[in-house]
Amino acid sequence: MKIAFFDSGIGGLSVLAEALRRFSGAEFLYFADEDHVPYGTKSRAEIVRLSLDAVGFLVSRGADAVVVACNTATSAAISELRGAFSVPVIGMEPAVKLAADSFGARPTLLIATPLTIAGEKLARLVGRLECETWSLALPRLVEFAQDLEFDSPAVWAYLREELAKFELERLGSLVLGCTHFNYFKDVLREILPPHVRIIDGIDGTLNRLASELGGGLKLAHGEDLPSRAAKFDAETDGKNGGKIYYPNGNSVEYFYSGRALDAVQLRKVEIFLKRLDAMWEIG
Repeated sequence: MKIAFFDSGIGGLSVLAEALRRFSGAEFLYFADEDHVPYGTKSRAEIVRLSLDAVGFLVSRGADAVVVACNTATSAAISELRGAFSVPVIGMEPAVKLAADSFGARPTLLIATPLTIAGEKLARLVGRLECETWSLALPRLVEFAQDLEFDSPAVWAYLREELAKFELERLGSLVLGCTHFNYFKDVLREILPPHVRIIDGIDGTLNRLASELGGGLKLAHGEDLPSRAAKFDAETDGKNGGKIYYPNGNSVEYFYSGRALDAVQLRKVEIFLKRLDAMWEIG
């Protein structure tokens, strides 16, 4: 069984990285639409077109299920994707309900891309909650992540300036509404008051994936668990993508806008996964 992950760029690796920890003996595909990143500033019609192309490619590669590991693509295109393909298509949803249920006595701040924040899907979700919810678009964070700029002075200045618009001491939680934002948990943790929890929607998405596939995914236990470091054993033939094998039997085939990744790009993936590993326990 092949499980595919799709994102506009490298943000969805945060979802894949957790899947690599949680499951064993699984065959994954990952599609980064780096030719068209970022999605958050594009029109809905363009995102729908790009998402249909990406998921169509993954289905042609044998995907039995597709995780849209991109909040923006989920917001814009999830209905069209589910209507176009017969395989299960699982989306990413900002975990504002989890935040409200857990820390609803205080406001929640959702940070996301402009399209996610302006979307009807999020408005309906927030409208069902009793918790006070604030929102903030942070499109430059996607650009910083794509450029491997995670904790530079420019990142710190940008986040300090944007977050200063809110009474942070009043917050109960901050929700990461873009998978790219998981790379900045350490900076956010330093800027936010200590009592504010950082929440993402990855657990909910992978729980839904496991539920959709029934017994098709094996949970990692004990000796099956991968090492905390993102350890690579890379094999690439230039035709079938960059295929990576992990100690617990998982494998991942990476594609760059439908093209095979070369050795340099695979090393970039390693950098991203190691950064995510360092962010894992921050919350």
